[in-house]
Amino acid sequence: MTTEEKLRSIVKALDSKKGEDIKVIKITDLTIIADYFVIAGGTSSTHTKSLSQEVDYKLGLLGVNPTRSEGSGADGWVVLDYSDIVVHIFYKAEREFYQLERLWADGEEIDVSQFIDKE
Repeated sequence: MTTEEKLRSIVKALDSKKGEDIKVIKITDLTIIADYFVIAGGTSSTHTKSLSQEVDYKLGLLGVNPTRSEGSGADGWVVLDYSDIVVHIFYKAEREFYQLERLWADGEEIDVSQFIDKE
């Protein structure tokens, strides 16, 4: 599975569960951590957990499992590491506090609308 296919599946999974303000930042030229960060918001700890479970489930169906995951949603932040893509799912207050979009502002923001099917 290509990185773009994984990216598409992640964004679609987040969108299907009403993830808020989904951002994709290409960081390939900035670090060796990953090629992309996907950042999304949840409206509650339950929603945050649901978003992470949906991403894990949808990619698992495709035979892709995270190499590492951290957080439960109850603490306001879940990280799913797929090696080339790292997914950060935040509860609103934590997202505002950590401001990953600002920290990685030198990265290239990718338009997520290309990954979401319009109905």
